[in-house]
Amino acid sequence: MLEPVVNFFSRIFTYIGRGIGFIVGILLWPFMWAGSWYTQRGFILKIVVGLALLLWLGLYGYFFYNTQAWTNFNPDYVASYNFKNQTAPAGEPLAAPAAAATTGTNVAKTCARSAIVTVTADLTDFNVNQNAWISSMLLYKLGFFGMDWDRTPFLDNKASFQRGINSAVRRTGIELVDTLGRVRGTSQIDGDLQKARGNLQFTEDAWYFGLNPFGPKTPTPSYYRSAVNDLRTFNTKLENCNAIFDARADNLIQFIDRIANDIGATSAILKDRSENHNNGWFDTRADDRFWFAYGQLYAYYGLMNAAQVDFRQVLDEKHLTPLWDGMDGQLRSALAIQPWIIANGSEGGWLLPNHLTTMGFYILRVRSNLIDIKQVLQQ
Repeated sequence: MLEPVVNFFSRIFTYIGRGIGFIVGILLWPFMWAGSWYTQRGFILKIVVGLALLLWLGLYGYFFYNTQAWTNFNPDYVASYNFKNQTAPAGEPLAAPAAAATTGTNVAKTCARSAIVTVTADLTDFNVNQNAWISSMLLYKLGFFGMDWDRTPFLDNKASFQRGINSAVRRTGIELVDTLGRVRGTSQIDGDLQKARGNLQFTEDAWYFGLNPFGPKTPTPSYYRSAVNDLRTFNTKLENCNAIFDARADNLIQFIDRIANDIGATSAILKDRSENHNNGWFDTRADDRFWFAYGQLYAYYGLMNAAQVDFRQVLDEKHLTPLWDGMDGQLRSALAIQPWIIANGSEGGWLLPNHLTTMGFYILRVRSNLIDIKQVLQQ
């Protein structure tokens, strides 16, 4: 009596096996055809095609490695700066060493470097020197068989993360030029900060050659590396008391306000994606949205800790340290979210998580803290 049942399942598995074989055959056919074509060619053509194939494999191997290797990525990178022990606000004269004061030795006057400028330069250095800048790599620009990598579920996370950092760095560069790096209305713009801002604003996807306009170009990482040097040059001048860092309360209010607006816009992008494209693990744009927001918060985590040093006097006068530390904790909590696969499930669903909503929650908490700090500063 079991023989018909056994025969039925045998036929089912036979058909399944044939189906799998058919699909594998379709996938392997182009390679089999290419192999057959290659063996029938002449010696010189074989060498040319072989070298081209090796170059192609080498480029993709290099591209794959750089998209997967996140060198020196560390959510706790702020600890390496030891900001808690830096008590002098940016630009303020530093006390002479005790030994020099005892012996009466003349020591050159020095001022405190800007922690904001230091972190801005280091984040850019992290993007383009410690790691390869993905967005301007040739294979990233060519896409996946012509499809934008951001529209695929793989190899685009690091590029989005880097662009998120760069978004925060660009915003900071603008504020350094317009307000923080000069006495507003009474001093000229610092030349090094001006150059740094211009270099940081350069397009994110330039390669060595472009079509619009047609011709050779300077790639994006070169501009960003120049910005790093410009920022560090400014900090050296500041240390030598030859530059200005205007750590006034109204400048801090504007800086905080711009950051709140910046992450607020990111929150709106996450909300739109979450509500209108909640396809779970099959939303191929959810990952780049998530990692862009993560990169932004990664950068602002360091920049807000740096601002606490540069504006220490203002924060102490307003007794803002506890509120600022609360914001700092929210930023660090957001960086603890590092899922292997980004899911954009329904907000009311029970099976799939919604990582965009989770990240948006932390962004709004940080933004709320920024608004609270701003209101206290305005009192």
